[in-house]
Amino acid sequence: MKKYFLKLYHYNSWANQRVLTCLKDQKVNHEKMLSLMGHIAAAELLWLHRIKGLPKPDVKLWSTYSLDELAEMLSNADQLWLNYVESTENFDRELTYTNYTGAPFTSNVESIMIHTVNHASYHRAQVAQLLRQNGFEPINTDFITYDRVMLGQLKN
Repeated sequence: MKKYFLKLYHYNSWANQRVLTCLKDQKVNHEKMLSLMGHIAAAELLWLHRIKGLPKPDVKLWSTYSLDELAEMLSNADQLWLNYVESTENFDRELTYTNYTGAPFTSNVESIMIHTVNHASYHRAQVAQLLRQNGFEPINTDFITYDRVMLGQLKN
């Protein structure tokens, strides 16, 4: 599973950075798009803190961050996740935690890790749709595109 999660989290980082670059290059300052990207970063940090048994991070799950703040948050979240995956051998364990509203749950860490990347993909797709609806051009963040780039079949 480690090889799978390394690839998955490298993809997630690549996709997050492509969307940020897309927003910066087109000088997008749309509140909902920035809020969605902030939600991705905050959720990634929140889930990682739960998994690692750390206190809740000082982030707001739904807030509007500037592009510079988002760049720092996403870079930090992506690197922390990659460090965690690289330093961990077994992800198949149960985690008991409380969600953002305080409700208790138990989930498998592997499922949480898959969920976290899926969640980010879902919200990046919402950003892509909002870009197009507002006259901007979205960037391709498909996993297969990432894989082709990594195999040298496409330029980043």
